[in-house]
Amino acid sequence: MERRESAQERVTELTARVGSVQAKVDDAVARRDAAFAEIDTEAVSVAKEREIVAGSVPENLIKLYDKIRVKEGGVGAARLSHRRCEGCRLELDITGLNEVRAAAPEEVVRCENCTRILVRTSESGL
Repeated sequence: MERRESAQERVTELTARVGSVQAKVDDAVARRDAAFAEIDTEAVSVAKEREIVAGSVPENLIKLYDKIRVKEGGVGAARLSHRRCEGCRLELDITGLNEVRAAAPEEVVRCENCTRILVRTSESGL
């Protein structure tokens, strides 16, 4: 009889613990689903913005960007910041840097290391 009561207490305790764990799982699943919904909404918004911007960019540049983006794991262009490509995180050597400096502002320049399109800004260090 004593063993039965002990076993019943243990069953009650474990059932309560299972309920607690299940509540945590349900909460995590709900938060995950909410995050997925937010990501989906943002993806639609970004896709619309991309369409608008892509309409003002020459088609051959879009094709180049997309080709590099696929090859480089989703990033086809990177900012040149303080002489460093933020795509591959490598600093341009002096020859590459001089080529970027000599390029016209509307000319497409690429990183010699990762081949991404370099986006020049005031922080490029040119």
